[in-house]
Amino acid sequence: MSLLRIENLAIGYRSRELVRIPALELSRGTFACLLGRNGQGKSTLLRTLAGLHPPLEGEVRLLERPLREHRPRELARRIAVVLTERPEIPGLRVHDLVAMGRHPHTGWRDVLDAEDREVVADSLRLVEGGHLTVRTLDSLSDGERQRALIARALAQQPELMLLDEITAFLDLPSRITMVAMLRRVARECGIGVVLSSHDLELSLQTADRLWLLPGDGQCVHGAPEDVVLSGALGRAFDQDNVAFSPASGRFESPAAEGPLVRVAVDGIAGAWCERMLRRCGFTVSSTSGAIAVTRSGDGRWHAAGLGAAGDLGGLERLLAAPHMPGPASAPQTAAGPRRSWADRYRKSR
Repeated sequence: MSLLRIENLAIGYRSRELVRIPALELSRGTFACLLGRNGQGKSTLLRTLAGLHPPLEGEVRLLERPLREHRPRELARRIAVVLTERPEIPGLRVHDLVAMGRHPHTGWRDVLDAEDREVVADSLRLVEGGHLTVRTLDSLSDGERQRALIARALAQQPELMLLDEITAFLDLPSRITMVAMLRRVARECGIGVVLSSHDLELSLQTADRLWLLPGDGQCVHGAPEDVVLSGALGRAFDQDNVAFSPASGRFESPAAEGPLVRVAVDGIAGAWCERMLRRCGFTVSSTSGAIAVTRSGDGRWHAAGLGAAGDLGGLERLLAAPHMPGPASAPQTAAGPRRSWADRYRKSR
């Protein structure tokens, strides 16, 4: 039995349809990442799946029952939503915040019994936040605050958890830790987790399924590798100055057309040397080039005819010396070289 099933779903607003999804399923224990550029309907889709926004057409089925047939209290027990907004409630303890997740289960008196308190403690342990119990919400870092909010959602004991760009405020290590934790929670708790994110490369590494809104009103979904091979990621995100590379699985700038440099260095050092050269606008080859770059046993870099350097920064300076042709020449006009914005800025200071 599918946890979540979408059938001929159209989402959006009266004046505009954003996305149409003929069919899509989510199974228990699955971690899915929802990707797409701003304005393509990610938040609207999550709100529709949570029953907070009516679909234009079609149906969302939770546990094989149409969403509209679930009572509000039933939905509150089965679907948990974590949004980007960060609540500011001075003095509120983390334990009390997480306990709010038990509200759909406690009845009108809203009193926690021993089982409720155990669920609260377990929810904090699942997000590795047990040490935050007595801390106040306003004393937490962004990462700690998101752990507390996820623990509150888990305290609902949901079947489905929907998270809308909750990693937007976090640094890279914290984003990696948070996404890995969500994947683990999906498996350990046997729930479906859908995370809306702009972190494409991290999503490709961790998600069981990708849901991609490429901007043409469609939804491309499947295993991350299948979505990459479909070419849909390029259609969704490629720009004139950056494009997704299926070969490397990351965004890269277009190949440079500057002077040709041959890199005769293997391994990681050679790979990072090539990266540096491309960043500086050179064309890199392993077989030919006007300048050959090598590395001696003592770790020093050598550019044939230009000299030696102790590190890649020094090699960069050698290649940028006045006697070396620049990787990109400035456009010329009848009145002479075109002045860049930076040139005008420096002159005005």
